[in-house]
Amino acid sequence: MIIRIALILVLSCLLVSSREVGRVGRTQAQGVSGEATIFAEGVISTAEYESHSQFTLDGKVLYFVKSTPNFSFWTIALSRLENGKWSAPEVAPFSGQYSDADPFITPDGSRLFFISNRPAPGKTGRDLDIWVMEKTDTGWSEPRNPGPPVNSPGNEWFPTATNDGTLYFGSDREGGKGRTDIYRCPMIDGKYSAGENLGENINSPFGEFEPYIAPDESYLIFAAAGRQDGKGQFDLYLSHRREGAWTKAVNLGDKINTAATEFAPKVSPDGKTFFFTSTRGFADDPLTQRMSYQELSKRLKGTRNGLGDIYQIDIKAVGIQ
Repeated sequence: MIIRIALILVLSCLLVSSREVGRVGRTQAQGVSGEATIFAEGVISTAEYESHSQFTLDGKVLYFVKSTPNFSFWTIALSRLENGKWSAPEVAPFSGQYSDADPFITPDGSRLFFISNRPAPGKTGRDLDIWVMEKTDTGWSEPRNPGPPVNSPGNEWFPTATNDGTLYFGSDREGGKGRTDIYRCPMIDGKYSAGENLGENINSPFGEFEPYIAPDESYLIFAAAGRQDGKGQFDLYLSHRREGAWTKAVNLGDKINTAATEFAPKVSPDGKTFFFTSTRGFADDPLTQRMSYQELSKRLKGTRNGLGDIYQIDIKAVGIQ
C-alpha cells in the first residue's frame, strides 16, 4: 500500500538545500494565545504519535489520529470534554481494524468523512479512499465509499468540505501537476462532479497534500513539500479565493512552520483557533547543556520527542481575521 510516509520520504529528498502548555480542558479558543502551544498535553498529545484533530460542532467531542511511530498504521480515536477536562481517549467505533485517518465533520454536522484502506465492493487495491458516514439519532451510519469521481485508482486523503458540499482533498491520481495535488469536487444536484485540479497557484511539481477549505470557500490552508520557501519537510501554506481564482500561496511563517514537519491544518468550529500537527522536537535547536540519561529518557517519553503532537494557536496568527 502506498502511504503518505513513503511520499514524505521521497519528497524530503527533493527539498531545496533546503509550554505555555495547552491545558487539559481547553477547547477551541479558550485561553489560546498567539504562540503555538501543545493541545491537551498528557491526554490528547502524548509521547506517542497524534495528529489530525477534528471537533464536533459543539466542541465537546474531539476525533484525532493515533499512529505507529513510523506513520504506517493509523487509527481514529475520540475523547469527550467532561466537566472541563478531556476524557481518556478511546478508539472510535468505526475504526481500529484498518488504517483510518483524516476525520472531518462537515460545517452543518451532518457528515463525517475520513480516509481508509479498508476493502470496498469492486475495489481490488489497498490504496487510500475517502469514506463518509451520515449523522443519525444514535451516532453515525455505517461508512460508505462514495466511489468516483471522488475516489480514483490512486490515493485520496484529507477530505474537507464547504457549506455547499464542495469536497476538497489531496490525491496522487494520474493527470496531476506534481507527485500529489489538491483537487475539488463540486456538489451539483446532490452528486459530485468531476475532480478539478486547483491549478498552479496551489499545486506545484513537488507535492501538495492536505487542504483545509474555509466553509465559505474564501481561503485554503494546505500542506506542501519541496518548495523553495519551505522551512522543513512539510510546511503549511495559505491562499485566498478572490473572484473565483486562488491567490499565490504563501508560507504561514515562523509561528507555524519549523525545520520539522507541519501538517493536518484545521480551524475550530467557532473559527477562532487554528489547529495543526508538528513533529518538532526538544533537540531541534542546540541544547544549552549536557543531559543525563534520566533527563534524556524523560524527554523521549514525553511530548516534543520528534513524533507528532497537536498544536493550537489563535487564528489571527495565521493571517485570518
